[in-house]
Order: sequence, then C-alpha cells, then structure tokens
Amino acid sequence: MEQAYKTIAKKAQDEFTEQRSRFIGYVSPVSTEQEALRFIEEKKKQHWDAKHNVYAYVLRGGIQRCSDDGEPHGTAGVPTLDVLLKSGVTDTAVVVTRYFGGILLGAGGLVRAYTKGARIALEAGGIVTMRNCNICTLTAGYDQYGKLSGLIPSCGGVLDDTQFGEGVTLGFHIPPEKMGAFLKTLADATCGSVQPEITGEKFFQMSE
Repeated sequence: MEQAYKTIAKKAQDEFTEQRSRFIGYVSPVSTEQEALRFIEEKKKQHWDAKHNVYAYVLRGGIQRCSDDGEPHGTAGVPTLDVLLKSGVTDTAVVVTRYFGGILLGAGGLVRAYTKGARIALEAGGIVTMRNCNICTLTAGYDQYGKLSGLIPSCGGVLDDTQFGEGVTLGFHIPPEKMGAFLKTLADATCGSVQPEITGEKFFQMSE
C-alpha cells in the first residue's frame, strides 16, 4: 500500500489578465472521478458565459483526464494537466476559465496562459503531503499524562483526542515507519507499563 502522496490542502482560486483575456484558475481536492466531474460542472455553471472552461484532474488510481473545451487542440487541457503531473499532486482537479478579450494569443500564448492559470491555482490551494498513519490509543495514569502527551509528538505522532476517566486515554496517529522507535521510547518512559493499541489506519496531512 502506498505510504504517502501529495495533494491540495483546500479549494482555492486566483486569476490574471493576458492581452485583455481574463483567466481564472480554480483547484479542488477530490477523491473520486465523480467528485472531479461535479467540481468541473459547478465551475461551468458558474461561468456559463465564459468562452472556455478548460479542465484537468488526476486521481490516485491512475486516472487522468483533461479537456481543451474549444481551444485549439493541445493548447489548453494538456498544459493544465502537465502542471498537475509535474507538481506531483494527485486527487486534484483544476479548472481554468477564460473570458476572451478579443485578442488572439496564438498557440504558444495559450499554452503559457493555461499553464500559468493552473500553476497559480495550485499555489493558492497549497500542496500538502498525506501520509498513511496508524490510528492508536493508549491509556495511562494521571501521573503519566504530562509525560506521554509530550512523548507522542516528540516521536512523530499527533494527538487527536484525550479522554479523562479512571485513567487518561490518548488517541493519536503516527506513521508506521516511526512506530518502532515510538514503542521503544514509550517502554523506556513507562517501564513497559503502557501499551498502545492500533485500531486502524488512515491518511493524514503530516509535516515533512
């Protein structure tokens, strides 16, 4: 199973004007082809009066699609898709809307404009790394709480939840490759009295 991938943090947009044509770049994280198509359709409806709504999307399953939407073949959709592929992102959809300003840009001008539209959309959305992590819980005494709540992040984990009962139960996630070192550090810190339970796995946004 893949352990990490790059995608977009959030929906975003940015725009610029080139030779009186207005270009608006939109980006959205998506997890299925249906989500990508819904996002594209949403932008087409929003900009029904635009000359072109060029799009491209890439999914983790290997699916990649693009459309020139009426621009000369190869001058819009492919450059937009190329930005996604070169950036390394996946589960990402981009729409670049163009309001024609009356001046023809030529093939080279169109390639540069749609490349820029896709690039500024990605920059606005922010590229993040998603890592496959173990979802874990552990229960400890109140006297150990302070030590363990600091130990988990120091070993590369992230605290998600804390519940206070007869003891303190900490929920956290941690990349599998950091699990071995964490278990050793935990055993040393608690003299082996605390054992975490792995309850599942999920992709989380993690810092490098």
